[in-house]
Amino acid sequence: MANEHTLIVEYSSPIGFTCANGTGIEKGAVLQMTDPMTASAASAISQFPAGIAATEKIASDGKTKIAVYRDGIFKGTCSGAIAIGDPIGTDVSNLISKALTVSGCNVLGIALETGANTETILYELRPFGMLGMI
Repeated sequence: MANEHTLIVEYSSPIGFTCANGTGIEKGAVLQMTDPMTASAASAISQFPAGIAATEKIASDGKTKIAVYRDGIFKGTCSGAIAIGDPIGTDVSNLISKALTVSGCNVLGIALETGANTETILYELRPFGMLGMI
């Protein structure tokens, strides 16, 4: 997969989310969350982030759980300019970008470095409504 998110510092163990048996998800993919606590590959910028896939999920392998990181420090590739401290979101190509809103609904984390388009930077994974904890 292009533009995968790479774990640099693990804060805690990944947790299990439900996923569809027929779905393939690559390690390092940004995942969206749906009800009830179900994860799938993110496909739009406005989706509620679940976290980062800690393992690969092979389509139709009989498994309906995937390990998901909900915190930690990751490296991701920029889509556009990002400044240190910016809330970041993701786009449909698994790139990180300055978040479109600070409401928390599409915030994936906080930039720990400044980066230009196509550069890789470190960010702290803090999905959605955790902006008040910064």
